[in-house]
Amino acid sequence: MKERYSQAAKYILLAIGLTGFVVVAAAAPGILQIARLVDHRRLDGSRKHMRRNTVQTVRRLQESDMFVIKEKRGKFVVELTEKGRQKFREMEFAKLQIPKPPRWDRKWRVVIFDIPDRSFKYGRDALRSQLKKWKFYQLQKSVWVCPWPCEKEMRAVTEWHEISSYVNIITAEKILDDLPVRKHFGMS
Repeated sequence: MKERYSQAAKYILLAIGLTGFVVVAAAAPGILQIARLVDHRRLDGSRKHMRRNTVQTVRRLQESDMFVIKEKRGKFVVELTEKGRQKFREMEFAKLQIPKPPRWDRKWRVVIFDIPDRSFKYGRDALRSQLKKWKFYQLQKSVWVCPWPCEKEMRAVTEWHEISSYVNIITAEKILDDLPVRKHFGMS
C-alpha cells in the first residue's frame, strides 16, 4: 500500500534531504525546531492549527523511521534514515520533467527496452508509467517516441530503477509513417 504524505511532511523531508541534516537544540525542542522548517504561509488553515498539525506530522515522520535525531559533537542532529532518503529521492524524482525546447530539431528520440519480467517488473512498470506521464508516444509495446532531447532524464529514471542496461535511446531523423506521432505531439 502506498503511503500518503501531507504537504507539511513533504516540506520537512525536503528540508532535511536538501541540507543533508539539521542541527537542533535538544530532542523534544528539536521536534519544534524541525516543525519551523515548514513555511506555514504555503499551507491552508489557521497558523495555530497548522503549527500543531506540523508538530504532529514531525512526530509521525519520526515514528515511521523517516529521520532520526542523534547527538554529534554535543549537538543534536536530525538526519534522514534510509527509508527517509528513499522517500526524499522519490519526491525529487516526481518533479523530473523533460524540457520542451522552443524549436524542434527534427529528430525523434526512440526509447526501446527489453526488461526481464520477473526480477525487474517494478522497474519496467515504473518506466512505462513515467513515459506515459511525460506523454511519450507508444509506437510498439516496448518502443516509445519523444521529439525532444530526453537522454539525461531517461538516464535518471533507468538508473534509479536499476534497469539502465535494458534500456536504450536511439536518435532518429525519420519514422516511416510518422503522422500519428506528429499528431500526438501537435506537429503537422
